[in-house]
Amino acid sequence: MRRFISQIENIEKVSEEIAVLKKNGKDYSIDRGRTQKLIDRLHPKKVELVLSEIIGRTDEAKTFRFVSKNGYLPPFEAGQYINIFAEIDGVRTSRPYSLSSSPRQRAYYDITIARIKRGFVSDYFLDKAKVGDSFEASAPAGEFHYNPVFHGKDLVFLAGGSGITPFMSMTKEVLNVGLDRNIHLIYGARTEKSAIFLEELRDLSARHDNFKFTLIVSEPTEDYKGETGFITGECIKKQIKNLDSATFYICGPQVMYDFCKSELSKLGVENKRIHQEMFGSRQDIQNEPGWPENLTGKEEFTVNLSDGRKIKVLSGESLLTSLERAGVRVNVCCRSGECSLCRVKLVSGKVFMPRGVLLRYVDEKYGYIHSCKAYPMSDLEVIL
Repeated sequence: MRRFISQIENIEKVSEEIAVLKKNGKDYSIDRGRTQKLIDRLHPKKVELVLSEIIGRTDEAKTFRFVSKNGYLPPFEAGQYINIFAEIDGVRTSRPYSLSSSPRQRAYYDITIARIKRGFVSDYFLDKAKVGDSFEASAPAGEFHYNPVFHGKDLVFLAGGSGITPFMSMTKEVLNVGLDRNIHLIYGARTEKSAIFLEELRDLSARHDNFKFTLIVSEPTEDYKGETGFITGECIKKQIKNLDSATFYICGPQVMYDFCKSELSKLGVENKRIHQEMFGSRQDIQNEPGWPENLTGKEEFTVNLSDGRKIKVLSGESLLTSLERAGVRVNVCCRSGECSLCRVKLVSGKVFMPRGVLLRYVDEKYGYIHSCKAYPMSDLEVIL
């Protein structure tokens, strides 16, 4: 090595400059670990939260406002979600909830939760959570947000039920800051009374020329004077005059997404101009296209885990939920088949995986499955 160095041209001058730099140059050793600290600040593995306020929205929906235990909340994009963990009757589980507060302030995070049938976590929050309770959450994540390079400035939001929540964050950001974007929000709700944020949305529409709001009620009362029915292609065409240039966002139950995407396709809207929020597992998985005809969702199977434990699971419940009920900890975030954090290796057995699961090539090649979207069809053996 020394012989090689001695042959370098102008080695004496180079050596002299190295000596000067060592004496007077910046000591980069003091920055050791700085990059990781910056990454951890922007994308921490967990965020410690305290519930600071509960705001009623409808008879079956509330907004839960969280502040940070250490005074700092990482930034997020309007439309993203946090995965919040809770201990319920001895079961540690989590659910991803879209942030409904504006990303332009980070004094708090708002999530808005509507009650769902047999909702294990929604029932807990709506009936038992109280101000002062502590929670752990993932850092904000998700790809359902505005992209200034591709999405243009004419935006159409199609929301159903609690799917209104990410659109509240997007709308607040645009209107509160005065961004150059035009939004038309079409919101489908069962009744006018069940529409979340209704008065706030009407007020925003009245005060801002670049925000239009249309409520469509499927079960109207006799005194309701607004639009009724569903978000059909005819309805969209009636409300939206710039179909050829608009970018569409859809957030709601899977059945709504399937319907609205089909209606947009009939109107000639290209897939690249349609963006969907990844929602969690549907409650009626048995009605998912491709569901095995010989299964009812109530069949019980046995799962052999790599640590020697055996647990009982149901065909109609995701493997992740069954693991959590059995006290098995699994890394998790989106619960929608997108992020891949909850993946496990399927050694033997069969599972049903619905549409929308983003399995990577290497996952398929080596037998990994996303446990949040895997439904047992037989006894299984998995490696955690």
